[in-house]
Amino acid sequence: MRIGLNEEFSIGKTQLRGYGAAVRVDECSFHEAVKLDEFENQRVLRVTPSQGEHTVMQYQLSDELPSPPPFRLFHSLEREPSGRLLVYLKLRCDLPPKNAALNVVVNLPVPKGSVSLSQELSSPDQSAELQPISRAVRWEIPRFPGGGQLSALFKLEGSGLSAASLLEVGPVSLSFELPKLTCTGLQIRFLRLSPPLPALPQRWVRYVTHSDSYTIRM
Repeated sequence: MRIGLNEEFSIGKTQLRGYGAAVRVDECSFHEAVKLDEFENQRVLRVTPSQGEHTVMQYQLSDELPSPPPFRLFHSLEREPSGRLLVYLKLRCDLPPKNAALNVVVNLPVPKGSVSLSQELSSPDQSAELQPISRAVRWEIPRFPGGGQLSALFKLEGSGLSAASLLEVGPVSLSFELPKLTCTGLQIRFLRLSPPLPALPQRWVRYVTHSDSYTIRM
């Protein structure tokens, strides 16, 4: 199998290729089944995999992201005289309008004295619950269109909640899925089997970005 990547794909900060917009990563490693004899000049990977699922290539980009982070969070914290804590979150999705994030989950650590939660959410398809074991509020958003904003007001009640308890709120962690999107701009030009089979196999390429560790300090 031959996989063609962007001709402008570069590894490291000094190596530039092609005439289009550069696609650069800091480091890159390949599966042992990948042959690199066509990679240097043509950016083509020759793969002879065994049965099963394989990670053909892993790469890392630590700075100078080609696109902004997909989410931005705005927040405010307040303690009422009754002792109830108010946490207001506004989450903005900075993806292009044609894209959307799926299965977005926001985890908000809360003070250990929190025993009950009431919430006001900006749309009916969202949900939120207090998870006592992990001491966190879990806010779930099934679909989040690019360019959109969603908000939530969480009202926490419990024993011993003081002004110092506000310091126990956060940081926020997110998990999500971004279909039809790669954060680096890396794309597959072609995917070909060699030698050709008598009948064309059912093959397709799907772009998807999964979150790993996405944390926002408050």
